[in-house]
Amino acid sequence: MKKIRTYFWFVCSLLLMLSCMEEQDFDQYDDLSITPTFEASILFLEVPERTINLISGLNTYSQSFNFDAFAEDIFSERVLEGVLTYQIENTTSKPLEIIIEFLDEAGVVLDTEMFQIDPEPIAILHREIAYGPTGKSIDIIRNTSGITLTAINLGDNTSTSSQPNALISLKSTGKFTVRLK
Repeated sequence: MKKIRTYFWFVCSLLLMLSCMEEQDFDQYDDLSITPTFEASILFLEVPERTINLISGLNTYSQSFNFDAFAEDIFSERVLEGVLTYQIENTTSKPLEIIIEFLDEAGVVLDTEMFQIDPEPIAILHREIAYGPTGKSIDIIRNTSGITLTAINLGDNTSTSSQPNALISLKSTGKFTVRLK
């Protein structure tokens, strides 16, 4: 009886070992594709109406920013596509024009986005710009090293909005698909 039980366990173990054996494929790593999507804030700016009223002369404000996030090799060499989303809210009494320029390392303009936004009552503008196979060239994103923001007051410097805490607000985010492997 003991011999039969030992024989039985031996046969079961042998069958289990043989049935679970499969040739291992260590080349699977070569076929692996890792392409996560990352989302991050790009620009955030709020300017109260009282500050806009202080600007005299040409009614233009311009600021350049160093923006090397897109130029980092880990990103620029691997980005496949993306979308930049802009949301502009104007609760001031002034119509405004906002121009955003993407610059390369030498200061050459790669792309320009222009926004015309009406004065109060609350004017909200929402725009999405695609880069990659379904939009503008992804090379614009890959080569961006700086951003210039220009705001032009198309109104006056004396009017005051009826909205409490009137301001112009600009928010932008980027959502990009990147090939990690």
